[in-house]
Amino acid sequence: MVARYLVSPHGGRRAYPDITSALAAAARRGRAALVEIAPGRYEEALTVQGEVQLAALGDPGSVVVSRSRGPVLDAFGSVRVHGLVLVGRDADVVGCHAGTLTLDHCDVRAHNGVSVHARPNTFVTLRDSVFLHGRALFSGANGLVERCRFTDATDNAVAVIEGADVSVRSSWIGGSMIHGVRVSGARAQVTGCELTGTGKAAVMADSQAELTVTDCAINAVHAEGVAFIEQSKGSVDDTRVFDAQHGIAVVSGADPVVRGCAFTECRDTGINVHTSGRGRFEDCEVFGAGNIAVFSTKGGAPEVHGCRISRGNVGIAVTDGGRGRFTRVEIEDLTSVALRVHDEARAVFEQVRVERCPSHLETRGNGGTTADVADSVFRDFGMSAAEVLGQSRVTLKGVSAERGVVGFGVGEEAQLFLHDCEVTAVSSCGAVGFGKGRLVARNLTVTGSEGLGLCGTDSARLDVMNSEFVDCATAGASFQGTSGGRLVDCSVTGTQGVAVLDNGRVDLVSLRTSLPVVEQTAEPVEPPPTIVNHYDGPVFNAEVHGAQLAWNNNNVIQQQNNEDGSST
Repeated sequence: MVARYLVSPHGGRRAYPDITSALAAAARRGRAALVEIAPGRYEEALTVQGEVQLAALGDPGSVVVSRSRGPVLDAFGSVRVHGLVLVGRDADVVGCHAGTLTLDHCDVRAHNGVSVHARPNTFVTLRDSVFLHGRALFSGANGLVERCRFTDATDNAVAVIEGADVSVRSSWIGGSMIHGVRVSGARAQVTGCELTGTGKAAVMADSQAELTVTDCAINAVHAEGVAFIEQSKGSVDDTRVFDAQHGIAVVSGADPVVRGCAFTECRDTGINVHTSGRGRFEDCEVFGAGNIAVFSTKGGAPEVHGCRISRGNVGIAVTDGGRGRFTRVEIEDLTSVALRVHDEARAVFEQVRVERCPSHLETRGNGGTTADVADSVFRDFGMSAAEVLGQSRVTLKGVSAERGVVGFGVGEEAQLFLHDCEVTAVSSCGAVGFGKGRLVARNLTVTGSEGLGLCGTDSARLDVMNSEFVDCATAGASFQGTSGGRLVDCSVTGTQGVAVLDNGRVDLVSLRTSLPVVEQTAEPVEPPPTIVNHYDGPVFNAEVHGAQLAWNNNNVIQQQNNEDGSST
């Protein structure tokens, strides 16, 4: 049977004048106790032992227990606190040292201290309560946080450390100076929570932590919405991040599974994987990323499946030794490139659909920079469907490019391999090699180019077999400069233009066409233009042609107009 004790600051029959005296009486009897506290302000430090419930008799908030310095309530046993306001400074306001502790409908205010400290091997439940300034610290403890509100924590709002295991449910966390929830070398489940205005990552897992985030809303945070670092693992499901610096970051060996999440209007990146981070991302959406929607760099290696990317700047960027596999990705309406692979990065793209972006695939870097694209569609590209530069190597299999300026282009010293690809309705060229680029195509089809089907310029090498060039307005294939290669078992059909503009450096083997093949001689090399630098203004004593003029400039940009009106 529970013994009841009444506390009233105004005295009364069988009433104790303070809480401490009532607790002392309960301890002497050694029975389960209910201590009912009349409204008022109590300047006390409470030590609660055994099976004890402290309950406010009035409305929640009518009983205030406070101290100017030091702890307010220390619990040993099975303790339940209902409806109290606990106010402390420079210490742990509430500490659970042994056993279990439950706070419900309480208000804990910690100034320069910890709101609730759950010590090792205890179990603490926080329910329907409000916590101001201080954090809830679970150190080697188990816990449940349910329907609570954490406001303006000067540190982390909820810290789960040193092997603790805590569930945080249906709670609101706002204005934390560091993290909303930090899990370090421990386990936590965060479900149905809203987090806003945190100084760093809203939810952080570090030091091999295990973190599960489900059905949460995160907004207006100064850094990451969710961050996994230092080999942490776990999952993020059905969570929405809005207006963060990075929607989610995965760093230093961390490896979460992220499913059905939306990252919207993130100021830098939506998904950011770097420094040997990994992770599997399934059926996620990234809208309006300020810089890059999905970013893998410096050894990052994510797997992304079923992702949708729209608006924003760059779609997927894999750079600086990053890796990644991207399957069933849809990208549309960006202001820059959809797929970027730079600087010793390696990426695999399968079943990708890209629409309405200036450039759809861009690679640049040394020979260790590779991209493989299969079973994909590029539509309505402002410039090119694929641009392969530097010494990078790209393989396209079963890729179609529809409506743009140039279909597939390779230049500098890069290599591009095309297998079973199609280009339709481009305004300039279906496939082009320039610089010292190498283009190898098998079963390439170019249809309806307003200019050329295939083009080689500069010193590019083109090796094309079993390919078709249909209804290309100017020519099926054109070889200019010292470019060369071979066309084997190819066909050029249509009613206008020519089959091949041949500079004498291409082997035509089994070419099928009813259109003419036109041999063109190499263009003569013109002398460089005359350059006159005169710092007081130009003076000519004789007729000058092709001159470039600059005065009062330390830097000079040369530009020469060609006969067709273009500039070089």
